[in-house]
Amino acid sequence: MDEAPTVATVEGRFNGPRGSGNGGYSGGLFAAPLGSAAAEVSLRSPVPLDEPLMLERQDDGSVQAVHGGNLIGEAHALDGLDLSLPDPVGLEEARAASERYRAPADGVFSHCFVCGRAREDGFGVFAGPVEGRELAASTWAPLPWTAGSDGSVRPEFVWATLDCPTYFASHLSGELTLSVLVRQRTELHAPVPASGEHVVVAWPIEAEGRKRLAGAAVLGADGALLATTEILLVEPR
Repeated sequence: MDEAPTVATVEGRFNGPRGSGNGGYSGGLFAAPLGSAAAEVSLRSPVPLDEPLMLERQDDGSVQAVHGGNLIGEAHALDGLDLSLPDPVGLEEARAASERYRAPADGVFSHCFVCGRAREDGFGVFAGPVEGRELAASTWAPLPWTAGSDGSVRPEFVWATLDCPTYFASHLSGELTLSVLVRQRTELHAPVPASGEHVVVAWPIEAEGRKRLAGAAVLGADGALLATTEILLVEPR
């Protein structure tokens, strides 16, 4: 018997660009039915806000997110994520990096709920360059409503928090060109407490033409590794 699809909705307040869902948050929702600590999500179309999305399980175990007959994204489980991590960044170093955050106060992503300067109800993850290193970093104090029943941050909010810093790691200097998330591979290593302050660090991996690949991690205040991601960004033609 075919498995009944799950219905998911990206609430309007969880936008990335104005008018569509934050890529990381959307990816976390699409990956949820997999029940895997590590997953890859590819986004095929902008994620509509406040619309029911059908999460349909496929014969190969993957999940497709569909809206109005259009494929929005697809997710499949991974065994793990093989990333070379930089040396940790401490809380004070991350706070100082945030002071160098490069995003404009107005623009396409200024109202993103993770990194937008114009959002008073956002996460305030402002990843700026780390002095003397090829990294971007920010502190992150999760808001109480991000917690699940176990008291830790719900996975889709961890995915979202990992998303935005990779853009700024890919643009440590020079022009802030428009780029969008097309693929995110994320592994949740340990529960992320929905209290206290954490560090989010991101680093460039490679760039070719319109494509930029970057990694990111969430670290506890003690430096413990909580989550990692690898994100592919593409500049639209």
